[in-house]
Amino acid sequence: MKKLVLALFLGLIGIVASAQDTAGPVITFEEKTYEFGDIHQGDVVEHTFKFSNTGDTPLVITNVTTTCGCTAPKWPKEPIQPGDSGEILVKFNSRGKRGVQNKPITVYSNAKSTTKISITTNVLVE
Repeated sequence: MKKLVLALFLGLIGIVASAQDTAGPVITFEEKTYEFGDIHQGDVVEHTFKFSNTGDTPLVITNVTTTCGCTAPKWPKEPIQPGDSGEILVKFNSRGKRGVQNKPITVYSNAKSTTKISITTNVLVE
């Protein structure tokens, strides 16, 4: 009898733990990569990454980082409610760049994990 009660108790704990894993904010992007194609050295281009909170609690983006000062992100500072959407604007300045450029962008939030998005372009020098 004690083993049965213990087995039921452990099973219940497992169910509760897995139910808690699905709770919280979830950031879902419409696209995670964007290709600008060919641009000319010195051009400044931008792209807006659209996302939504498909979770069940408010999503807060705490930081968005890039690997280069040539790439500048802007993101909403206010919480994104469940079912609502937002945008991250990414500007790329090609001054001093040449050839294929792949710029990763890391989105930090209160979701379970960080999200990586990226932009790619080919900078032509005349």
